[in-house]
Amino acid sequence: MSILDRPRAGTDRPPPGPADGTRARSRGAAARRPLAGLAFVAPTAVVVATLFVVPLGILVYMSFTDWPLLGSPTFTGLKNYRQLGSDDRFLGAITFTLVYTAITTVVLFGVAFVLVAISNSRRRGSVFYRTSFFLPYVVGTAAASAMWWVDANDQLGVFNHALQTLGLTDEPVGLLASPGKALFTVIALVVWKFIGFQVMVLLVGLQSIPVELYEAARVDGASTLQRLRYITLPSLRPTLALLTVLSVTGSLLAFDQFFVLTHGGPDNSTVTVVLALYNKAFQSFRLGSAAAEAVVVLLVLVVVNVIQLRLLREREQ
Repeated sequence: MSILDRPRAGTDRPPPGPADGTRARSRGAAARRPLAGLAFVAPTAVVVATLFVVPLGILVYMSFTDWPLLGSPTFTGLKNYRQLGSDDRFLGAITFTLVYTAITTVVLFGVAFVLVAISNSRRRGSVFYRTSFFLPYVVGTAAASAMWWVDANDQLGVFNHALQTLGLTDEPVGLLASPGKALFTVIALVVWKFIGFQVMVLLVGLQSIPVELYEAARVDGASTLQRLRYITLPSLRPTLALLTVLSVTGSLLAFDQFFVLTHGGPDNSTVTVVLALYNKAFQSFRLGSAAAEAVVVLLVLVVVNVIQLRLLREREQ
């Protein structure tokens, strides 16, 4: 064989076969997969950026300015944040919101456990109970508040008429006339409105617990309280964590029921943090100071939720 017939160095590899083409196509598909994922995520990312990130950036900028309703804003630095410590209305709103949150969370869970015990039974009519408990939840908060405002009226309200018919009182009670009665009326509205959601979530959590655990506990002689302590509550811990976070967050952001039902009265005794923020922004037109309050509320909510989730996670571990 002559020198011309010998293969050159590096050219003795076999021609590419089907396996090489398959590998090349696999590498190309792997390279295109992140791009396809980004294409699917892009519309949601645009919506989130448009409706959340951009407004949040504007809000943070507003909090560092004196932003009038008409005219150009003036940069004031941390002045709006410093003034929050001396704002009696804002501090009073924080105190009232914390009290309202604590009472509402405890009452909601207490009533929900009782209604779950009724709804979880196999008696005839349990489906009716579940439906009737959940129906108020589908009503909007503003609409429900307006309905309760009419029902709590001293002259035309159904509540006062029912109390007088039952002989519990001889004259209108004035359910919105004093701070204590107004707070009680709002809490009753919130329980009536949101108890169905809590009952349904707790029912789902209860029905996911294996029946064999309860049967084994009965065989071992465990009492009802022991089954509740060692089986029901530990199994419901993730459900209770979810409901706690939702209840606390919703109570801290309460607005509709107070704006429609009590208007913050009587004597500004039922002004929540969000209602105080609204009044400062759209009644006093102090947009910069209201933006500072909104930023503080947002940071507090983030911190509260992180602490709650971390504590609940540590308990699970």
